[in-house]
Amino acid sequence: MDAIRVGALLDDKTFDLRLTLAAGKQGLSRRISSTRIQKPGLVLAGFTEYLHRERVQVFGNTEMSFLRTLPVPQASAMLRGFLTQDVSCLVITKGLEPTPELLAAADEAGVPLLRTPHISSTFIEQIQDYLEDVLTAQTSMHGVLLDVFGVGILLLGKSGIGKSEIALDLVMRGHRLVADDIIDVKRKTADAVFGAGSEIIKHHMEIRGLGIINIKDLFGVAAIRDRKKIEIVLELVEWDPTVEYDRLGVDERTHRILDVDVPLLQVPVRPGRNMTTIIEVAARNHLLKLQGHHSAREFQERLNRAIALSPGLRPGATDVE
Repeated sequence: MDAIRVGALLDDKTFDLRLTLAAGKQGLSRRISSTRIQKPGLVLAGFTEYLHRERVQVFGNTEMSFLRTLPVPQASAMLRGFLTQDVSCLVITKGLEPTPELLAAADEAGVPLLRTPHISSTFIEQIQDYLEDVLTAQTSMHGVLLDVFGVGILLLGKSGIGKSEIALDLVMRGHRLVADDIIDVKRKTADAVFGAGSEIIKHHMEIRGLGIINIKDLFGVAAIRDRKKIEIVLELVEWDPTVEYDRLGVDERTHRILDVDVPLLQVPVRPGRNMTTIIEVAARNHLLKLQGHHSAREFQERLNRAIALSPGLRPGATDVE
């Protein structure tokens, strides 16, 4: 999301912003496009070169005390000059009362003036967390996201291939469901994407023949989690005898999600294959790789050394020389 309306800050129920509107109601449609916060500082003295207009502006005890030292005409002129710079909104922290000049200037400029009981440092941390959450790149995907041994595994595959049934089996083995069917994905950092269930179908799963089941109610809170980093994309495909599937695991493939490359495993499905066990082993193998142990590459290196040391196994060697 590129930007949000200032009015959205008043609707927050997750990040404990505790914001109330004091003035400037007509400006609630103004945009906030940056996750960074600005404390005006020298802007109040008229130096506006580094004023960022689509950031949340914060007035703490220092700014409010400074305002009260000014004569009323000077304070009014200074505030009008500041708020007419098209800033998105202004937040007063610590539950401080806005001065009459500030209320009047906010209404005149149409800039929302908000208040919070939090001290400045606490509020700035919380509003930045909120903005990073709502302004980050995001998308929706069809699949199942699970936490298997602490590894976030995203199951992909065409409808009816058995993703939900495999996920149910993993939950019964003690692993945790994050989302089934619709997964809301957000890029938190340059190299990490996180998935969560949509609010409507959160903690629910569709099992053909049974219908919709609630994993939280059936298995308890230990069987679910709200959000998880996607560390492996595991694509389930129907077994095709004409296709040569990866048998060594040396060449790693990736799946791009929101410009982040996530390791991809393509696993063929057919009767007799224990997919639940395969997924558990994939999670364990990923944890080994994080510790610097790549089983497939280590095996290939040992094989190459054996070939190099054995004359009878030299590449290109023949029975008759």
